[in-house]
Amino acid sequence: MKDNTTDMTIGSPVRHILIFALPALIGNIFQQIYNIADSIIVGRFVGPDALAAVGATASITFLFFALCNGISGGGGIIVSQFFGARDDDNVRNCIVNTGFIMLLVPAAFGTIGYIGSPLILRILDTPADILPDASMYIRYMCIGLLFVSLYNYLAAMLRALGDSRTPLYFLIFSTILNVGLDILFVYIFEMGIRGAAIATVISQFTAMFSCGIYAHRINPYFRLKKKDFVLSASMCKRVIKLGVPMSLQFALISISAMAVQRVVNSYGTVVIAAFTATNRIEQLIHQPYTTLGASLATFCGQNYGARKNERVYEGYKKGLLIMVVLTSFMILGMQLFGGVITSLFVTDAEVIKLGAMGLRITSLFYFALGVIYVVRGVLTGVGDAFFALFNGIVEVIGRFTLPILMTKYMGMGETGIWVSAGVVWVLSGATAWYRYFTFLHRRIKPL
Repeated sequence: MKDNTTDMTIGSPVRHILIFALPALIGNIFQQIYNIADSIIVGRFVGPDALAAVGATASITFLFFALCNGISGGGGIIVSQFFGARDDDNVRNCIVNTGFIMLLVPAAFGTIGYIGSPLILRILDTPADILPDASMYIRYMCIGLLFVSLYNYLAAMLRALGDSRTPLYFLIFSTILNVGLDILFVYIFEMGIRGAAIATVISQFTAMFSCGIYAHRINPYFRLKKKDFVLSASMCKRVIKLGVPMSLQFALISISAMAVQRVVNSYGTVVIAAFTATNRIEQLIHQPYTTLGASLATFCGQNYGARKNERVYEGYKKGLLIMVVLTSFMILGMQLFGGVITSLFVTDAEVIKLGAMGLRITSLFYFALGVIYVVRGVLTGVGDAFFALFNGIVEVIGRFTLPILMTKYMGMGETGIWVSAGVVWVLSGATAWYRYFTFLHRRIKPL
């Protein structure tokens, strides 16, 4: 039986990067459809206020997901390095110990989020008319946190072994299920936001359960024996050492997104709805970059573990080239079709006009966004735990200061919300490149 693992230490770097990235890209897009489906169906069938309620929760739910998923990402990088070094025993040991951590962390944060979400929403100045629905939606997402975290853990382990296809199969199925249940619960049964939330939780469980069963059957590293279930303090420490900075990076970004959301909330329901629509679209725009970065992390991790530094450098160069091509097409699409894309979420003309403007502004900064993901992928692949945290701090500073500066003190009004997002990408991209040249460039560039 084919085991679906891929050895990236031999063969064409571009071929490995693209073949690995394509299924991961499709999978990430389908994963984003979870939230996008909720937003489209709620926005069109329930109304702008309901869309605003869902959107007001985005930064909070992302915070809880980020705190959990950084751990699985750290474990995935360590697995890729052991796999590149042909150390099968430690591959299995890392899978087991990362899984143990991923059972505890989501349970803890899900409980905290369920209890504390109303307070957080009030701190963010969420409008009173959407507060009850927003609070209810967050609580359902906290229930599903364990399922989505375990799915992402399984996906991270499989991708570290060069298999980006297995997670895709079940994610596509569960996403189709989510859309179908959204329509059933929201449109037919008229359950409103509650129906969308229940549909998402059911779909998240389906993705986690089905991916785990299939991985056990098809991948030899998941056919674990009793002797493999040994908790190792040193392995847990190694996973946490790499995973926590990644978690903190994403958590800091999420906290900074809350700061932006607070500024957005001050402009009322129309701006919240427009920002929600553009934010959902931007999440899709991030996916090619995310998968390119993940592909580079696996490629560089395996080759770094095999001590093939010249291939790490080659992966970096080819990654930049792929990013430039992708970015050119995405900028053109946003400039030409921003209004059409926004209209998928709402029918309100004012919201569509504002959302289209926001997309045209942020798309001008996509090259900087691409640099962040390419360099981050390379650095993550070689185990640079510091950069993830440092880059997150830079983004937090930018997101806490620039939206207020541009909207309030530079007279841009709501336009400054989208301009500030682009400027933050420029700052983060510059930081990423600085870290690459000061930390890694001399170590991996062949003479």
